[in-house]
Amino acid sequence: MLLAKPRSRILALAIIAFLFIFCTSALAQQDIFGLKRETDFQDYLDMFPTIGVLEDEIVIDPVNWFVSSPEVTEWSDPTGEFPNAIYTGEDGYVEWQINVPKAGLYNLGISYYPVKGRRSTIQREVLINGERPYLEAGYLEFHRIWGDSGPARIDNQGNMLRSTQVELPAWRNVLFSDSMGTFAQPLSFHFNEGLNTIRLLGRREPLVIGELRVLPIKKHETYEQVKVTYDDNGLMPTSGISIKVQGEEAVQRSSPSLFPITDRSDPTVEPYHHTLLRLNAIGGERWSRPGDWIAWEVDVPQSGLYQIAIKAKQNIQRGSYSSRKLTIDGSIPFAEAEAIQFPYSTRYQMNVVGNRDSGEKYLFYLDEGKHIIQLENVLGELADILRITQDSLYELNTIYRRIVMITSANPDPMRDYQLQERIPGLINALRRQSEIMGQLARELQEITSQSGTQVAILEQLSRSLWIMAEKPESIPRRLEAFRDNAGALGTWILDTREQPLQIDYLMVTSPDVALPKATPNIFEVIKHEVGSFIASFTHDYTLIGDIYEEDGSGRSAPLRVWMGSGRDQAQILKLMIEDTFTPNTGIPVNLELIEMGVLLPATLAKRGPDVALGVQDTQPMDFALRGAAVDLTQFSDFNEVAERFHSSALVPYSFRDSIYGLPETQSFAMLFYRKDILEELDLEPPKTWDDVLRLVPDLNKDHMDFGLPYSGIAQGASGSIGEGSATVSVLGHGGVSTLLTLLFQQGESLYLPDGKATNLHSEAAIDSFTRWTELYELYDLPLWYDAANRFRMGEMPVLVSDFQLYNFLSVFAPELRGEWDFTLVPGTLRPDGTIDRSVPVSGPAAMILDAAKDKDAAWEFLKWWTSTETQVRFGQELESLMGPAARYASANLEAVRQLPWTVEEYRLLEEQRSWAKGVPNVPGAYMVGRHLDNAFRRVFYSNEPARDTLLDYNRVMNEEISLKRAEFGIIDER
Repeated sequence: MLLAKPRSRILALAIIAFLFIFCTSALAQQDIFGLKRETDFQDYLDMFPTIGVLEDEIVIDPVNWFVSSPEVTEWSDPTGEFPNAIYTGEDGYVEWQINVPKAGLYNLGISYYPVKGRRSTIQREVLINGERPYLEAGYLEFHRIWGDSGPARIDNQGNMLRSTQVELPAWRNVLFSDSMGTFAQPLSFHFNEGLNTIRLLGRREPLVIGELRVLPIKKHETYEQVKVTYDDNGLMPTSGISIKVQGEEAVQRSSPSLFPITDRSDPTVEPYHHTLLRLNAIGGERWSRPGDWIAWEVDVPQSGLYQIAIKAKQNIQRGSYSSRKLTIDGSIPFAEAEAIQFPYSTRYQMNVVGNRDSGEKYLFYLDEGKHIIQLENVLGELADILRITQDSLYELNTIYRRIVMITSANPDPMRDYQLQERIPGLINALRRQSEIMGQLARELQEITSQSGTQVAILEQLSRSLWIMAEKPESIPRRLEAFRDNAGALGTWILDTREQPLQIDYLMVTSPDVALPKATPNIFEVIKHEVGSFIASFTHDYTLIGDIYEEDGSGRSAPLRVWMGSGRDQAQILKLMIEDTFTPNTGIPVNLELIEMGVLLPATLAKRGPDVALGVQDTQPMDFALRGAAVDLTQFSDFNEVAERFHSSALVPYSFRDSIYGLPETQSFAMLFYRKDILEELDLEPPKTWDDVLRLVPDLNKDHMDFGLPYSGIAQGASGSIGEGSATVSVLGHGGVSTLLTLLFQQGESLYLPDGKATNLHSEAAIDSFTRWTELYELYDLPLWYDAANRFRMGEMPVLVSDFQLYNFLSVFAPELRGEWDFTLVPGTLRPDGTIDRSVPVSGPAAMILDAAKDKDAAWEFLKWWTSTETQVRFGQELESLMGPAARYASANLEAVRQLPWTVEEYRLLEEQRSWAKGVPNVPGAYMVGRHLDNAFRRVFYSNEPARDTLLDYNRVMNEEISLKRAEFGIIDER
């Protein structure tokens, strides 16, 4: 049975906290870090331990604000529940004054209404008496309410398709809490006796406030105490009542990603089919983020005491468990319901909420009528462990960086660097962190009753740190292992923070009702496996959604669309097609998930699609030169469609007066920097390339690097720069985005007009090429690096990367929250004193193949696909499904505005986009990228002169361009 563990581990966690605090204090006294991190909530509680006392909560009428920004207005509540509600914009502020009778810590509560915005989670920052009290107060999140737009649809193959997720706005009453779930209790705030101010600052999305409350901090009663209340009030268990609610029938959820899902792996799920898709569960990997919740409605026929059972499985976090907070009608029934544990299991289990140790099943009092049962993802007993581990990881990265500042990242293993003398407090820091890791490992093993991989990582790091402390002369040869272990710890934090849970159904029953079995018997398993095996030969799983047959009826013939991304993206797109495109246009679409490498051979064999999505930005021109792509300017409304994009986005698909593709996404570079490290070194983010040249030596003297992307043609056809997910690409031109940045910032282009030759013979191009090679040759910038990891470890505190690295770091480096930022790329100072920040841009395209039978229908599809409404919905659905790290970089300018960036993030992105320059694709362009890479190698590796080398290769490039122009019959216009 499940699940709520009553026994406390306060003592063990207190020991760990003491070790961490002692370690941090000792290190601070020795000044080995030299950093001043912002106070976090735990530090704040240590500073203000006194809990305030209130007889009644203080209710703040929002219309009685003291001061506000102009956009704050009164709001007419359609429900009539809060007649004095106010509307606050996403970048404004509102401040109130309150009188507190006694100084101390208090909770803050809010009644809010999630008005229509950009569909993302609302974010606010709170200031108390003019200051942000701690880091977590700057990242308050308020969830929207989501639900199904209607019943599931059945496609023409018999599969169930989920309905669209829509907002169901309603008033919500919540306490301010940590958005990352690191602190299990609600956030509390210290108020002085007498007059205080509370200010809410907008960070993302508008918010309607119905009421603000200052409340005393209270603890929930235990189940034993609640049982006494049951007895005192004469409440009795019901008998013979059984209520079942399917998981997929949830009435509300906090995220549109928590939609009903299909599980064909178990014959006991309801409903079940071994071949066809049935929406029969909810949650799974999508329900991994702390703070996300799902709610169900139950209709109770009789007042009394009931037990709650949940058929669920947690088959992802091996050796651990997932926790959920259970509330009924918005209230926690007793303390044990704050963190109900669901252990790892490969099969569904019937989990009865109760005491895991004694076997007692908890009873819940429900009045006759409808009730809302909500389960919220929480970290439970893992919260303190993760918080301490996260803080330790930051300190370990700082220790690593301090060592590297003396030894470099590749030290001489035979040299004694005398680190214990040169870094005061280092040995003590290593030893204390070793003790913390060891204690965390023991505590984790105790609460999970497992000693698997998760515990082993902590134990291994503990041993490694202890050896380094005992044998400091061995640190240089152990440095690489130390870095790898710290990286593994970061991954461990992310993995452990995830709390997935998949639910088949919930049951509210009388205690005397026998519960159904949750696991299949051997005969059910055999029948399921045989049926699935046979279906693998008879069922086509590559086609998505409705499938239409060719009928030769002109416009009603199905449009064949190929997509080269993942199945999740294809399913989102197919659902959108069948929701809006086909009903509105009458054009049926067969969407096929295809590896785009087969597009060219399929086209040559006359078996290609009508429309191709997600093609590299070189392909529209490659196909156009061979007469295989449609010139989109032939359509009468093309100019109107083109206004959706920045002018640079169409450049790669253009030749003379023709355009052969529409942009889907658009990527460009931004400058990322570690605020904490630059503050420690008393440095500023560079604004110009001259600033970069002054910054690099300052970083190098401490064995740190400035990251500037470079990649050769050998790295791939796309010319990816950097490694992992932190890349910048200029498709078809190799890894030359930095060269193009320098060239464009001088007001020059890569090609002469009409693309008849390159512009690389110009003095501006030669100067840009020389500066480009000198950055790596003279300033020793690294050619190859893992941008995300080196930035996280502090080895590369400033770097240029694709702006989507922002999403990656926001999700995968939680220990750096508040310690980094991004801004505009370094620019070139103009004579008039302004800074040119031009950057090349790139992105995949959508195009119509010349073989399309109905080009007008194909054009209608491209218009629909690149429209603001479609792009916004696709981006929101994608982020909901895959998380913020998958935020969609739409090329549609209005769609970008509506995606969930904060106000400041969007401002920076659009300012950088205003400097975007498209890179033309001309016949023979592939040779330009290849030979620029060759020229760089000759200068860098063979020390040949930059000017002569570039001019030599420029002749070869122009010869290839001339040959290709002749091959395709392109006549120079004179």
